[in-house]
Amino acid sequence: MRRATALSLLFAMACHVCVWAAVRGDEAKYIGGTLVAIPEKTEGRLDTSQEKVAKFAWKKGEVTIPYDKITSLEYGQKAGRRIGMAVAVSPLFLLSKKRKHYVTIGFTDEQGKQQGAVLELAKGKVRAALSTLETRSGKQVEYESDEAKKNLGN
Repeated sequence: MRRATALSLLFAMACHVCVWAAVRGDEAKYIGGTLVAIPEKTEGRLDTSQEKVAKFAWKKGEVTIPYDKITSLEYGQKAGRRIGMAVAVSPLFLLSKKRKHYVTIGFTDEQGKQQGAVLELAKGKVRAALSTLETRSGKQVEYESDEAKKNLGN
């Protein structure tokens, strides 16, 4: 009985690690930048469905970025081992990698000051978000590396 309880606890901890490891679905996370209105590592949603602005919304507010004020777009990835899962569940998780997907948006604010925001996007949202940002802003996405361009969305 104690063994089953211990295993259940380990499984629950492993699931908790998975949930916080990367953003999922339609989620996005503001990693950092010059936007003082948003605390670093704030989870929310990036909405690119509007014709004139992209919007990052979180529980306590939202920030809009007019597409015509975007000055640069950059995409990069960070690959890492699943160490938390390996410790909690099985060493076999060390054989797999997780990728985090980052978009950096440079833009000019209403006062004419250059601003920047680094967002982590969910794997399934990256391609569509980059395409929309690129098309509506008229700015071409720069890739941090050839590998990032090749592995886009993986």
